[in-house]
Amino acid sequence: LLGVKENELDQYKVVKVTNKDEHKYLDDYLDSSVIGTHALSSVLIEKRDKGEGIDVTTKNITYCTAGMYENALTTAGVTDANVTVAGPFNITGTAALVGAMNAYEDMTGENISSESKDAATNELVATANLAEAVGDSDKAEQLIAAAKEKVLSQRLTKREDIKKAIESSAKELGIEVPEDEVDKLVTMMQKVSKVDVNVDALKKQAGEIYNKLKDAGID
Repeated sequence: LLGVKENELDQYKVVKVTNKDEHKYLDDYLDSSVIGTHALSSVLIEKRDKGEGIDVTTKNITYCTAGMYENALTTAGVTDANVTVAGPFNITGTAALVGAMNAYEDMTGENISSESKDAATNELVATANLAEAVGDSDKAEQLIAAAKEKVLSQRLTKREDIKKAIESSAKELGIEVPEDEVDKLVTMMQKVSKVDVNVDALKKQAGEIYNKLKDAGID
């Protein structure tokens, strides 16, 4: 599924992620039964030319969509990469986000801070939960992108200001978000607000999502 033959593995840098690594990053956000007891999802990450953005493809991944990975990886500071996430059968794909961040560090020599990794992990889970609550993965991805753009461009840090940004983005997209989900999104966005992510870089890296927002009349 990754397009890599076993006899070609020596041409790749292989980074191993364990179930223990998953629990380290995800225990605060996901039930242990969702994370499971084995790290099964795999990821292939390849550098792209500067300015080409992040392109994610998923295969046999049920919990996270390609757009959710794009959003979260952009928050983590990953730039200009082709990312393929795959499972041997239908699985959640939680190990792959941790793997993608670790592999990107190894590939580029750039350090991703623990705060950025935590914010990205929180964002991935929050978006997946939002998608389930509103019944639409595309709308969930777009809401997170729109709200994140507001939070970062306006440098919002207070809960009430971030809540208004989320609610106004939801209204623009015609989404009704349950109040308990809004509270979770506010907590997540507070973490994102502390991560050093440039708004222009966000739009460039996750271009497909932001282009959909433009098509919906949201700049």
